[in-house]
Amino acid sequence: MSTVRRAAVSGMFYPGEPAALAAEVASYLAAVPATGTPPKAIIAPHAGYMYSGPIAACVYARLAALRDIVRRVVLVGPAHRVFVRGAAVPSVTHFDSPLGAIELDRESIASLQQLRFVETNDAAHAKEHSLEVHLPFLQAVLGRFRLVPVVVGDASPQEAAQLLEAVWGGAETLIVVSSDLSHYHPYDVARARDRDTADAILRLDAQLVPEEACGAAPINGLLQAARRHNLRVDLLDLRNSGDTAGDRSRVVGYGAFAFTERGAGHA
Repeated sequence: MSTVRRAAVSGMFYPGEPAALAAEVASYLAAVPATGTPPKAIIAPHAGYMYSGPIAACVYARLAALRDIVRRVVLVGPAHRVFVRGAAVPSVTHFDSPLGAIELDRESIASLQQLRFVETNDAAHAKEHSLEVHLPFLQAVLGRFRLVPVVVGDASPQEAAQLLEAVWGGAETLIVVSSDLSHYHPYDVARARDRDTADAILRLDAQLVPEEACGAAPINGLLQAARRHNLRVDLLDLRNSGDTAGDRSRVVGYGAFAFTERGAGHA
């Protein structure tokens, strides 16, 4: 029997009408180059599209070449609404989107449920925007795929890395970590703080804290896994809401990062 996690922020963080949503996502993607080596993993922001859509598009555009390759997306983001001890997966079979329902990879989710720090918690997913806002971008660039959605709470870097390793897979699997950067600082303060955070990510320094990035826990796990798999990371965009659609007195930072195999060609 099919069960569905309904879209919670459709019509708020992004357009709820399918044609309008598809057009907006397409416009963001068309505004940035699709060149560069397709990544194994990415970090992208999760705010309303008017704020973070252009930054997210910078890294999503690079996935176009993976449309007929990626068949599974592991989407990991922070818990904003419900406290999660460790990490949480849902029990449903599909996640809804205005662009069509996405089937979950229940076999992969079952493998994660074997980890002692992973619980099944639909409440943690029901209103969580950090995963949902990525779905239309993924649908636009990849077409059909199965989804492994994970909300991460206070998992340690080692636990988050173990989680990712359990579903790392090969070329058929894309890892997406959802995170914004600093929150509610004046524009110039945020720029400096976010530059420091970006530099730590580029060093694969898995010691971020939530004040630097709300998705610090899954980012730290990805950075540990990236070291283990000998990945390099490129910063594709680093801006904040003061650059896109907000005032500059209290801004939120956004970064887009692509993780690729060392030695792979870079355009």
